[in-house]
Amino acid sequence: MTTTTEERMSTRRYLTEFGTAMAAYVVVVVISGAVVRAHPDAGWRYVVAVTPLVPAVLATVVVLRHVGRLDELERRIQLEALAFAALLTGLATFTWGFVELAGAPAMPLVWVLPMLVALWGVGQAVARRRYR
Repeated sequence: MTTTTEERMSTRRYLTEFGTAMAAYVVVVVISGAVVRAHPDAGWRYVVAVTPLVPAVLATVVVLRHVGRLDELERRIQLEALAFAALLTGLATFTWGFVELAGAPAMPLVWVLPMLVALWGVGQAVARRRYR
């Protein structure tokens, strides 16, 4: 797998855009969480609580644009990685659901997407190894 200058520039652009969106996400999560905790009875706290969705949507757009620019092999790698991540995330949350029925504490839903993304990264490593 050799990469061209154009592919490297595209990847660099993606990493810059995605990194910026994720940095904004972290800042907004911290600020919105602090504001919601400081005003637990405010009627507008729900609006503030979902403001991290703005940079998350931007990150989603960045990822979708990047995947649209990938060549066929890279798309296949991403597809395999996402299938791996989706299935393992599904199994993990499904399993935890059964454990909850036995009395374990509920899994906060806010952790499902980070789990999916982390497993997507693992899936990419596994898929890339297969195509070396």
